[in-house]
Amino acid sequence: MAYEKAWADNPKINKTEQKKLVKDGLKIFEDIPHYAENGFSSIPKEEWDSFKWAGLYLQRPKEDGYFMMRVNVPSGILTYEQVKALAHICKDYGRDVFDITTRQAIQFHWLTIEQIPDIFNRLEAVGLSSAGACGDITRNIMGNPIAGIDPHELFDTTEIVKEVYEFFQHNEDFSNLPRKYKMSISSNVNNSAHAEINCVAFTPAYKEIEDKEIPGFHIKIGGGLSSRPFLAQPLDVFIEPHQVKEVSIAITTIFRDYGYREKRHLARLKFLMADWGPEKFKEKLLKYTGQLHSKGKDALKTWNGGYFYGVHPQKQEGLSYIGFNVPVGRLHADEVLELAEIAKKHGNGEIRTVNSQNLIIPNVKHENVELLLQEEIFKRITTQPLSFIGHSVSCTGIEYCNLALVETKERMRRIAENLDQKIALDVPVRIHMVGCPNSCGQRQIADIGLQGVLLKTKEKKMVQAFEIYVGGTLDDGGKFNEKLKGKFHADSLDEVLFCFLTTFKDTKLPAESFFDYVNRLGLEQLQKELDRIAEELEEKVS
Repeated sequence: MAYEKAWADNPKINKTEQKKLVKDGLKIFEDIPHYAENGFSSIPKEEWDSFKWAGLYLQRPKEDGYFMMRVNVPSGILTYEQVKALAHICKDYGRDVFDITTRQAIQFHWLTIEQIPDIFNRLEAVGLSSAGACGDITRNIMGNPIAGIDPHELFDTTEIVKEVYEFFQHNEDFSNLPRKYKMSISSNVNNSAHAEINCVAFTPAYKEIEDKEIPGFHIKIGGGLSSRPFLAQPLDVFIEPHQVKEVSIAITTIFRDYGYREKRHLARLKFLMADWGPEKFKEKLLKYTGQLHSKGKDALKTWNGGYFYGVHPQKQEGLSYIGFNVPVGRLHADEVLELAEIAKKHGNGEIRTVNSQNLIIPNVKHENVELLLQEEIFKRITTQPLSFIGHSVSCTGIEYCNLALVETKERMRRIAENLDQKIALDVPVRIHMVGCPNSCGQRQIADIGLQGVLLKTKEKKMVQAFEIYVGGTLDDGGKFNEKLKGKFHADSLDEVLFCFLTTFKDTKLPAESFFDYVNRLGLEQLQKELDRIAEELEEKVS
């Protein structure tokens, strides 16, 4: 249906908004065949950003004409045919780089405009799409990666996620939002979809209705990271499963029509929610949906950080799902092809991606588990990773991303592997590394967040460096980590973390988590320790 762009007459809307009034972002799909036929030089520079709506970003440096592509994977569920198709795209066009993102999507690099139509055809043939994976539009919808097989889920959310995702795909009524728009829908009681950092999150809940306890959802609105992070706030509503699509449309309509479009850095839904508050947002929501039930009983128990390592029984008798570590989320095409064949041989061919940048092979008969685990590939992609590499997350970094200030992906892997050789702890420490404030690697929710910056040396040169943040979690509604003072040269980061974590090991209580340790000692004490480490390193250098 047509809708009125209420902001069209506002003279203060930003330049991106002015452009979107003239041409919808999804129109880029109509232009791509022409550009593919005529080459990268035929693409006007002012059209480069429009490729986001097709899930495409130009890599660093943009002028070289290579694209990064994100492919949507709703709930992280991939069939055998889809995994194979993705692996062959990676092998044929992506220079063997296959990345799992922190939103369960798949990311390719090194694509040229001439290759894009064939890639689109390959994706469409297996029911996949990159539409909306970037841009001012609904992004990949995160869900429970063990939906349908989870013994502890309230109900299977697979079809709910699929219905909502398909409604927004290529839907020009909702392709001109104020900014990117991130949604999660999960009935996993361990908050596997990171509810509090999504624009909109449907979380598991119960409600007594007509003397029956009904499973459904609560809603949290206005989460998001970047340079001004917000935790999503709960609304006083209970949503039955059949209402999710209707409520999703209503919330998205509110964001579209009332979201801010003047200053682009203040345009996310989190800013509207922060200004309105839960009561006003609920009041506006009910004008679209009619009366909704008030909140019921929250079914969330804890936060698992998106980790599913090891062998676990499914709700289906006789079957297991197996969680594997993919170091910093990066695979090679032949590894993906091998995993697909293993999943087909021992399961039903499915592979599931997780927002911790890892993967799951489901539907494995109990008697086949040991045979599966003997496959050679599982020496690297293991069910029992060492602690640091098993709890490390990294964004793409300066290797491909135009926004990044520092190299991240391989640096995080090297640091984690070195720490695993030097320190053994009785608790995991989650370390997230990001190359810029946009925080695709979700730095704010980590035990230790590492954010890339530039540092001016005594010789007046700019070098790669990192700031350190401590104490993030999404347990109990969430708490973002806090910054410790100091910028640390990238080359010394390994040693800084080793010293810092050695102190943690020596002074922590038995089984005390890093989060609890930070709260017990306080930032002031941790700052003193970090200052001491910095002074000792400075003395070594001088």
